[in-house]
Amino acid sequence: MARPTASSYGSDSTQLLFDAAPMGVAAADLEASFSAAASTTASASRPPVSGSIAPAADQQQQPQQNAAVAMFMQSRHPTVLFFHLLFRTAAILVYVLGWIFTSSYIFTFVVIVLLLSFDFWTVKNVTGRLLVGLRWWSEINDDGAEVWIFESKEGREPNPVDYRVFWFSLYATPAIWVILGLGALIKLSFSWLLCVAVAFTFNFINLVGYIRCEK
Repeated sequence: MARPTASSYGSDSTQLLFDAAPMGVAAADLEASFSAAASTTASASRPPVSGSIAPAADQQQQPQQNAAVAMFMQSRHPTVLFFHLLFRTAAILVYVLGWIFTSSYIFTFVVIVLLLSFDFWTVKNVTGRLLVGLRWWSEINDDGAEVWIFESKEGREPNPVDYRVFWFSLYATPAIWVILGLGALIKLSFSWLLCVAVAFTFNFINLVGYIRCEK
């Protein structure tokens, strides 16, 4: 006895609908209704497309991607904040990754010192005054003694984002150079240890100056 196929089941179902249909209903209408019901069932049983969950994943990643952008948008002086971080970050990156581009110690040392000099002058004379309303400098008296002078803007109300980023970078940068210096010391690389000492000195002087100015 031959096994009935899926097509025979479909034709039998259609035939049963025809037989059970009330008088006056056309066969074409019944067949169209049966086809619509079959397509509806197939679409309901079809699994959801994986792309439908993509917007939810994008919404989860969006806050992480826009964190830096939001920081600069909330800043009162975004350009100043950018340059406050630029030179000190670039100096660290050149120290860590400079060997990829050149094997010359002298060239790398000179580039790092230049970046540190730009950072020292920018933080001391521009970013501290605009971001947190503080400034310091030193003068030599007639008797040859060095005098530190501190200036604070009256009624200063720094932007919270500018304030946090300014002080965090002032504390974090010397700490990073200390870690790099320990690495150079462990490797007994005294030439790079000299470079780290110069970098630490530049950043530590600015840190001490602003701490005393804040007090």
